[in-house]
Amino acid sequence: MDLNPPQKQAVETLSGPLLVLAGAGTGKTRVVTFRIANLIRHRIEPGRILAVTFTNKAAAEMQERIGGLLGKRLKERPVTSTFHSHCVKILRRHIRHLGYPERFAIYDRGDQESIARNVLREIRVPNETLRPGDLLSLVSGWKSRSVMPADAARLAQTDKEHLASMAYRRYQQALKNAGAVDFDDLLLCTEQLFREHPEALRDEADRFDHLLIDEYQDTNGSQYRIVKALASDHRNLCVVGDDDQSIYGWRGAEVEHILRFREDWPDARVVRLEDNYRSTSAILELANRLIRFNKVRHDKVLRAARHGGERPRVLQFPDENAEARSVVDEIRRFVESQQLEPRQFAILFRTNEQTRAFETELRRAKLPYVLVGGMSFFDRKEVRDILAYLKVLAVPQDEVSLLRIINTPPRGIGSRSVELLMNAAVSEGRNLWEILQNPGCLPAPSRPAVTGFARMIQQHGQRLKAGQMVDVARQLITEINYEGELARVYHDANEQQARWDSVQEVINALGAYQQQAKKPNLLDFLDEVTLGDREFDNEKEKQLRRNAIVLMTLHSAKGLEFPHVYLVGMEEGILPHHRSLGDNESGVDEERRLCYVGVTRAQDRLSMSFPLTRMKWGKPRDTVPSRFLYELTGQAEDPQQIARRQQSIRQDTARRRRPRKGR
Repeated sequence: MDLNPPQKQAVETLSGPLLVLAGAGTGKTRVVTFRIANLIRHRIEPGRILAVTFTNKAAAEMQERIGGLLGKRLKERPVTSTFHSHCVKILRRHIRHLGYPERFAIYDRGDQESIARNVLREIRVPNETLRPGDLLSLVSGWKSRSVMPADAARLAQTDKEHLASMAYRRYQQALKNAGAVDFDDLLLCTEQLFREHPEALRDEADRFDHLLIDEYQDTNGSQYRIVKALASDHRNLCVVGDDDQSIYGWRGAEVEHILRFREDWPDARVVRLEDNYRSTSAILELANRLIRFNKVRHDKVLRAARHGGERPRVLQFPDENAEARSVVDEIRRFVESQQLEPRQFAILFRTNEQTRAFETELRRAKLPYVLVGGMSFFDRKEVRDILAYLKVLAVPQDEVSLLRIINTPPRGIGSRSVELLMNAAVSEGRNLWEILQNPGCLPAPSRPAVTGFARMIQQHGQRLKAGQMVDVARQLITEINYEGELARVYHDANEQQARWDSVQEVINALGAYQQQAKKPNLLDFLDEVTLGDREFDNEKEKQLRRNAIVLMTLHSAKGLEFPHVYLVGMEEGILPHHRSLGDNESGVDEERRLCYVGVTRAQDRLSMSFPLTRMKWGKPRDTVPSRFLYELTGQAEDPQQIARRQQSIRQDTARRRRPRKGR
């Protein structure tokens, strides 16, 4: 199988709890797929194996590799899924126990903001006191910690949190009234379901005999509890991850889950993958030195399979513009004189704001570049409009989508009519969709436009049951004359065409889904789109395939590798970020892990740089070099030496205090 001894040990451990500590570049994906293939060779039914990852891309890659190992003779495949996609399947089967319809909608960020705005308006909270985005951030934080609306008020400390806790209850009720859940609810509702309905947990846990979790260091509280619940009977749980690459604390990930795995599962085996096949020993020497400064971690050291290599450089420049100019100029020389490809270079930074100077210089040098993590395809207005129509066809009770399309394109249903319709829905305790079919609350002249809209949705919904999804979608787009609407709104012919191309791309995606799915279902397609949009997999993949210099944040770079890496803006306040510089050490520890992720992206060459001054509010301000530069280069004292010295001092002190005999 061509595996090194620790990899082989992980692959051949086929039962019981197993923790695989997989350092950067140590062949983690290879081990995961070989282990699943080995389970199948040992007569474990493929359909009884569940592998959970954090991205659709990782799940698809896992399936592809398993297929490559076992060949096409495999009739059944193991189930590979993201956490959220698997929870959707669980909830489709059981969510009725929680009072939601089986055909629930999944609201994306735009839908959530719409509800948040309405809720804040209802409780008369001005925008400057609590913005919709701030409310959603607080609600998401509560949900990731499994805090229900009733408990949020008790935990609230600031005035803003108290207001948000009031809004949280209404926000959640508005979702439920619309027969919808948000992204965080997929986990929260699954956890609630398992807690309150043991029969649902039993049904889901009995579906699988083996559970494998990738990137375990990135799990939040809900994910951790869902995993424990699913694995507690068969105990065949394999988790793979690296505590040194836990960088998502800001979105609820808790590194403690991987650190205390042996406490949760005392009989667990632990396998350490430490042979790095990505970077040179010169680069790994710095990475190992840096991460040792984190005191709470599993003890491990990356060993280089590639010895030697160019020593990483630390560069300083007068200001951020000089930094950008010099980095871009060096890349240009490499590309021109050594015939290197632009895609071999990555410029990594801590915050999105740092890109401006680099983009300016790259344009000036006429070098191709791609900014990974820009606007998602699914955030474009025309795409959101078409998806809203499809959502209403699938779930007519989806009020947010109804309100988006009720007069898009304009069909004579003005804002005053919409207000009257909404008031009627609220006062009668009915869904907006019911009111639209019999809009007696409107003046007689305004009713035909509303009933005509409702009839159109009903007719296409009926056609959907009888015919092909793509045909129905195309007929609907033609009937509403969406192409004509684009021509009316956008006067530039190129922009019209670009936006119309986006509309066609939605239909292409629907067609591709329809061909591949065994039982095509519009709701399943919309689930895929919503979950895929959240993970940005396809868009990111498209960007990375271009032959262009990559600009991306350190968070986006995790899991990737590049021959030449420039880690820029390494100064206090940026890396580590000023938000992490509180009393709590854990914030700086996570920033150090983020820096470690950046360093270990480099295969051949690593350059780290910072400006001596940076412009703030129009004036140059002196910067302070990042503490991580001192730690990386051995100019800060090794924490293990400090600990040994402190231990020695304590022992000396204890000896001196010991009473001497004979006194």
